[in-house]
Amino acid sequence: MPARRRNVRAAGLEPAAHAPARLRVGVIGAGRVGAVLGAALAAAGHEVVAASGLSAASAERAARLLPGTPLVPADEVVAASDLVVLAVPDDTLAGLVSGLAGTGAWRAGQLAFHTSGAHGLAVLAPAEQAGVLPLALHPAMTFSGAPEDADRLTGAPFGVTSRPEFRPVAETLVLEMGGEPFFVAEEDRRLYHAALVTGANHLVTLVAEAADLLRAAGVPDPAQVLAPLLTAALDNGLRRGDRGLTGPVSRGDVGTVRDHLETLADRAPDSVASYVAMARRTTERALAAGRLKRHEGAPLLDLLARDETPLR
Repeated sequence: MPARRRNVRAAGLEPAAHAPARLRVGVIGAGRVGAVLGAALAAAGHEVVAASGLSAASAERAARLLPGTPLVPADEVVAASDLVVLAVPDDTLAGLVSGLAGTGAWRAGQLAFHTSGAHGLAVLAPAEQAGVLPLALHPAMTFSGAPEDADRLTGAPFGVTSRPEFRPVAETLVLEMGGEPFFVAEEDRRLYHAALVTGANHLVTLVAEAADLLRAAGVPDPAQVLAPLLTAALDNGLRRGDRGLTGPVSRGDVGTVRDHLETLADRAPDSVASYVAMARRTTERALAAGRLKRHEGAPLLDLLARDETPLR
């Protein structure tokens, strides 16, 4: 018996060759995303037979969301599975896939999907060369590791990249997990991910920055002030795009922006560079959208272009 099969049996798992009609699922990376997707696939009727995870948090999450699923090394997860979910950090994905290929872990006829927004199908090439059906299924949703993450998956959009002939398979898996699939071309994958990072990750930074400035201004509960304002701003931005812009830049109020820069330089110097960068980009977009006339935007751009920290 090959060593990999012996290892699978030693872990209490049956080789995937004996799988029933429903898919035997293995999750590599039982972290914030992998455990939730594994639980969703189990709820859809598939059997999660193995998972891997190195941290104590992964073990706790697997015990909570994938009860009874053994935690084993990655190659044993692959050996036991018909469908392998690769939910690992972007920078480790390529090495993991090629490393498993180097040990002969991949098997013709398996399905594998990764959850990376930054990668498409190219990163799965070593597995595909072994006969694996490759898919890129990225949930465009933030997962914090909290219990409510499972609920966030319902109706979540998934960026799907696949070979044309495998698109129905990809879309079916997304629907089974409770998501809504939309297609992203292989060549557009990095731009797609950059867009999501700009919107989601940078938004958290902006909110936290605004909250810090309010605290410095003596406001005891920044969330109470920001919640209705930012909710309305987000709604305006999503519905109206650049037409939803309000504030001093949209009015061409150079004096107000200058006052902000002077105050930030004095009270919160670490915030000057980010204010300048966002105000400059906001001005450029306001000009392009016709929210500002050229003679209104030029003084703003001149002020903001003098230096990253012009008034320190």
